[in-house]
Amino acid sequence: MVWVLLGVVLIWLLMSLKTSRADGTLLEVHPYRRMMPYIMRGRNESVVYYDDYIDAEKLLEYVEAVRERMPVNVTHCLVAAASVGLREVPSMNRFVSGRRLYQRNERVVSFSMKRKRMDKKSKISVVQLRIGDDETFKDLVERTAGNISVERSSKKTYVDKELDLFLRLPRFILDRAVPLFQWLDYNNCLPYAFTKNDAFYSSMFIANLGSLGMSAAYHHLYEWGNCPLFLMVGKIEERPMVHNGAVVPRKVLHLRWSYDERIDDGLTSKDGMGAVRRVLENPFDELGCIAADGSDVFPLGSRSFTSDEG
Repeated sequence: MVWVLLGVVLIWLLMSLKTSRADGTLLEVHPYRRMMPYIMRGRNESVVYYDDYIDAEKLLEYVEAVRERMPVNVTHCLVAAASVGLREVPSMNRFVSGRRLYQRNERVVSFSMKRKRMDKKSKISVVQLRIGDDETFKDLVERTAGNISVERSSKKTYVDKELDLFLRLPRFILDRAVPLFQWLDYNNCLPYAFTKNDAFYSSMFIANLGSLGMSAAYHHLYEWGNCPLFLMVGKIEERPMVHNGAVVPRKVLHLRWSYDERIDDGLTSKDGMGAVRRVLENPFDELGCIAADGSDVFPLGSRSFTSDEG
């Protein structure tokens, strides 16, 4: 009996010491930041809400111009802008797990959508994208279209099948299985296969309510998974803005951020969210893909790096 107890204690100690994860690299940071996950133990205890207003005049012009070449919409631009922000400000692409701070190994953006447009009974589905350093806006649009086609088809996706399997379990078992998975994830022992395709294990989650004609709402952060950023996007509306020194009506896109402040300080949020704003307000320069000869097709975020270096 004593040996069994000692074995259990040894296994527990080994699990508590495991720091490696498939989706992130452990960071050595200031003791103050290392202490924050112990003081603020959950994401919703650590969440900061932030409003931003984007001048959407050029964004609408860009979407209209690019639609002549490919089926693009505002959501594509939001995902691309998010990718640029995460690339320019890597400290925005962090997450807290097991009271430790990790740098995410990839830029992973998830966004929600209705499975069938204009169908009130249609359920919400989620597309998850891993965005590479060499990916252009055109690549992103084409890949997103492929994922959306799969999600909107009548076939069951991998996530659908996984959820169906879990929901077949008796309620009392499922009620204990979820905390067990969270405990395994806390100790970095949950297999990557369980989390790789989960939208809540991502750098950022985007919900474009504007596509449904709704205004932006404030959204909580999910305790499941490790996503530290949630972006709610409202419909484009006319609002008074200062433009060229005068107050004039402009098309405005309202963004509402939910941000886990444990990942980094306020300067990170300023720079990362500022990069997203810059891309959305200057899409012709930042995203390209409108020249007939393809000369303006370049990797997402590469223009900004070039200009900064110069």
